[in-house]
Amino acid sequence: MTTVRSFLTRGLLAGLFAGIVAFGVGYVVGEPSVNAAIALEESGTHDRGTAEVEPGAAHDSADHDTAVPRSLQSTVGLLTATIVAGTTLGGLLGVLSALALGRLGTAGPRTTTLVVTAIGFVSVYLLPFVAYPPNPPAVGQDDTIVTRTALYFILLAISLVAAVAAVVVGRRLAARWGAWYAVLAAAGGYLLVTLVAIAALPNYNEVPAEFPAVVLYEFRTASFLTQLTLWAALGLTLAELLHRLGGRTGRMADAQQRYAVPTSS
Repeated sequence: MTTVRSFLTRGLLAGLFAGIVAFGVGYVVGEPSVNAAIALEESGTHDRGTAEVEPGAAHDSADHDTAVPRSLQSTVGLLTATIVAGTTLGGLLGVLSALALGRLGTAGPRTTTLVVTAIGFVSVYLLPFVAYPPNPPAVGQDDTIVTRTALYFILLAISLVAAVAAVVVGRRLAARWGAWYAVLAAAGGYLLVTLVAIAALPNYNEVPAEFPAVVLYEFRTASFLTQLTLWAALGLTLAELLHRLGGRTGRMADAQQRYAVPTSS
């Protein structure tokens, strides 16, 4: 018998795997830009408009000035962060997939999981990323961090509420307009609400004019690729696990029905 616990367990396993994969991408793609940004922060040359900085120049000073060595932050620290994020998202997506199963038309466990994952990626990460992209070290002012964090979570809440509303409206419109037009209308409504919210909320651009554009671009690209890898690996793995769970449950039900002992009336 398939239960929510079965979905949750497989979500946690899929999230663990996705976190390990995301760590590999984050370490290979993201660490060079982080090291370059830390070098700028330690040297202070970005304030004077110096664009060329050796990526590893600040490693020694950073290791002495921080309680946790940079080498440990970029390995064990990053791995811990991606695993925690992956398992947390995996458990949540597992439960949401269980709740959504049977409520998205004739979609099975695999399709339902992929749809839930796609909605989650867009609403939780992609749209907030567009409005408030992450900044590397040496960028950002301490006196605005509370305001910027609050604005990010306000937009995140708006995006999540709009996504849930879009799903509910889309299900109701599907009976009248058909699935294709209902999806288009729901997606259009979601984008309209979130884009209006992005335009209405204040925007902070605290990147110094002399900060190397290449470092900023590489850092934000690496952040996006790491998150994309995390969500994609999680969605695909969880979809396959739940698909096999559904197939095994169906085979068990068939076997029980086939070998059931008839009762006399």
